[in-house]
Amino acid sequence: MSERDEFRLQLDRLCASEVLHGSESLCRLLRYLAQKEFESPGIHIKEYQIATEVFGRPSDFDPQSDSTIRVQAARLRAKLTDYYAALGAHDPVVVDLPKGSYSLHFRRRTNGVPEHAIQNEPATSELASPKGSRKWLITAALLFLLALISWIATAELWRGRRVQASLVPPGESAPIAFRVFWQPFVRGAEPPLVIFSNGAFVGRPETGMRYFDPKRDAHVQVWDHYTGVGEVLAIHDLDEVFSDLHQSVRVKRGSLFSLDDANNNDLIFVGSPSENLKLSDLPSTREFVFERLEQGPRKGDLAIVNVHPQANEPGAFLASPSGAPLTEDYAIVALMPGLNPARSLMVLAGTTTFGTQAAVEFVCRQESVQDLLKKLSASSPGDVKPFEAVVRVKIALGVPVGLELVTVRKRS
Repeated sequence: MSERDEFRLQLDRLCASEVLHGSESLCRLLRYLAQKEFESPGIHIKEYQIATEVFGRPSDFDPQSDSTIRVQAARLRAKLTDYYAALGAHDPVVVDLPKGSYSLHFRRRTNGVPEHAIQNEPATSELASPKGSRKWLITAALLFLLALISWIATAELWRGRRVQASLVPPGESAPIAFRVFWQPFVRGAEPPLVIFSNGAFVGRPETGMRYFDPKRDAHVQVWDHYTGVGEVLAIHDLDEVFSDLHQSVRVKRGSLFSLDDANNNDLIFVGSPSENLKLSDLPSTREFVFERLEQGPRKGDLAIVNVHPQANEPGAFLASPSGAPLTEDYAIVALMPGLNPARSLMVLAGTTTFGTQAAVEFVCRQESVQDLLKKLSASSPGDVKPFEAVVRVKIALGVPVGLELVTVRKRS
């Protein structure tokens, strides 16, 4: 097996491990950096390359204002450290991503000893002589002793880290901002239930589909198992954040949601009430409400109505007009008590699928969560009280590229 094949095998082992399994974006980043290292060893890789080639960011991506790649690289670096501290303690190949760099490093082990610690073999003429034989035996004994010491030290380090990890409360490895913000959804015995919107459609995928209209489609077959790309990516982002918090999530589509679910679970709704119809049966937002405008030039468009506008605030927040390129949307991020007051309910929803995706990205980014916590005067778990917020979203080529917290209301 060639050295490169051995390195590729190690990449497969990493991505299949429980540390990285399910983290599709991190595995994609890992394989991309590895391929760049194979093709051009030591070359400097720029954030812009990673953003556009790995994560599908648009050509106007600005690394100075968007820290997505730095955050993802830090997460990958931490995952590699966790892996080699436990599961990969004796793997033949060590994969490392040094801080301050996007160049992946590969190091091979031989019998548990780093390659640079192994001496060159004695010359044949020395082995043939008694003096050479004695030198060879001494060298072999020293190597065996070094290997034994290395194995014992590694085993102790692994055991120590496992003991240390067992003493760390769940979620302690996650950023403090996430532990504060998501505390209502990780404190219970059961994982939160994520409900994603799936609108009712009529028609056929191969010939064209449209939203179900009860006035026109009373006797037409309804399809309720489709959802937007934003909701799909949103579920992935939530899963990664809760994984960092040492918690899982359960996922259910809106059309299957029941009031029993509401009574017995903490809920995270992904998508607006226009598609998440069951959301209308639950306690909902009071300051910012999804409504279709009944008059004016944007009549019929879905808007986030500002019920009590403050100084310099509009009465409604709307996405780009229908028929025009979608470059802007607005989304609600809200926390409130559930139908069962002992439970929590969060709404993450835009007026379009891209706005919904952005709402979830907002609560899955450390910087934006820190900004929101500052507005809420929350600094430790338990400080976050019910609130409603509006986020402005810039969109380019169907991808959210900029997020801005517009306004926040604390609920009494």
